[in-house]
Amino acid sequence: MPQTREHILLARQVGVPYIVVFMNKVDMVDDPELLDLVEMEVRDLLNQYEFPGDEVPVIRGSALLALEQMHKNPQTKRGENEWVDRIWELLDAIDEYIPTPVRDVDKPFLMPVEDVFTITGRGTVATGRIERGKVKVGDEVEIVGLAPETRKTVVTGVEMHRKTLQEGIAGDNVGVLLRGVSREEVERGQVLAKPGSITPHTKFEASVYVLKKEEGGRHTGFFTGYRPQFYFRTTDVTGVVELPQGVEMVMPGDNVTFTVELIKPVALEEGLRFAIREGGRTVGAGVVTKILE
Repeated sequence: MPQTREHILLARQVGVPYIVVFMNKVDMVDDPELLDLVEMEVRDLLNQYEFPGDEVPVIRGSALLALEQMHKNPQTKRGENEWVDRIWELLDAIDEYIPTPVRDVDKPFLMPVEDVFTITGRGTVATGRIERGKVKVGDEVEIVGLAPETRKTVVTGVEMHRKTLQEGIAGDNVGVLLRGVSREEVERGQVLAKPGSITPHTKFEASVYVLKKEEGGRHTGFFTGYRPQFYFRTTDVTGVVELPQGVEMVMPGDNVTFTVELIKPVALEEGLRFAIREGGRTVGAGVVTKILE
């Protein structure tokens, strides 16, 4: 289960504190002992990556059969269909096992841009999940990253699920209406931030774990000049790796510190985690340890 391994590894690397597992498509397996073996393997994987595999809730179900039942009868209640009940069981496990996260509202506002829309007569809306801080109508914000210069604008509206908010706070998925900004002047991968709180950079030092072949990573090592994609928040940018003096090659499974130079400026800060991908697969995960340029 290479994809499952990759997801668990990335969850550990980016600091996901809790995991709930949903074993899908169990309707396609007739042997319950086989399902038990898969569950044991998943729990072992979780333990391997320092999650409490013996405690993590594992729910078995079929998302497709539950969806088909809800399409057939949208009024299906709990207790009326086995597969719909498994989805309820999953939601119960999430509510019980995962504590409500503390919202990071005291730090300066920052929101990675996930998507951009134009609302006729109102202007441009940038959507995303607020990572930290608060934002309200009238606040001045900067659009940072991927462009040669940062740009200042003013928030003229904050909306969530088509409702207008007085303010958005850390953890909210919101749309932020921006004054005087065209659709072409803001894009996915940039961040909206309190002016002066974060700056764009192209060169940094990072501590990186390179995935093994068994974890879905590279089969061979790499050298200085390696050019993979670096994924920060909602953006991916090509970067050139420079290995430290005395290190000729990095092999899968290594922990290493090296320098990266990105082809475009990105809103970076020390402690920011990222994934390294190549050819559609994750080959490493790391954290920014020092900003250089």
